[in-house]
Amino acid sequence: MEQYYKLHRVKELADNDMDFIKALAEAFLEEVPEDAQRLKKAVAESDYYNTYQAAHKMKPTIDLFELGVLEDLIIVQDWGKLEKAGEDCSHQLELVLTAVDQATAEIKDDFDL
Repeated sequence: MEQYYKLHRVKELADNDMDFIKALAEAFLEEVPEDAQRLKKAVAESDYYNTYQAAHKMKPTIDLFELGVLEDLIIVQDWGKLEKAGEDCSHQLELVLTAVDQATAEIKDDFDL
């Protein structure tokens, strides 16, 4: 439990209310993997607007669950926001996508979802 994500800040936010913590975990599973796929597609298509939008939407949840890739996500977000056509953010994107996949699998298992 909590190898690829951390619940410290989630528990603090939820005041240790396990029903609320589970609801936040469910929200993570509903939104973050979908946003990650949107982000992956946007970067592949050099769609700066959607890259920025998807990364920006993911930031609070990635931060709350402490996936450890917030700085990488910000690099990808800034690539989209600033339309950095000459730069490559694929390494950071892969780190984010891997972290999301690992956390998703672990949260599903930990919360029996």
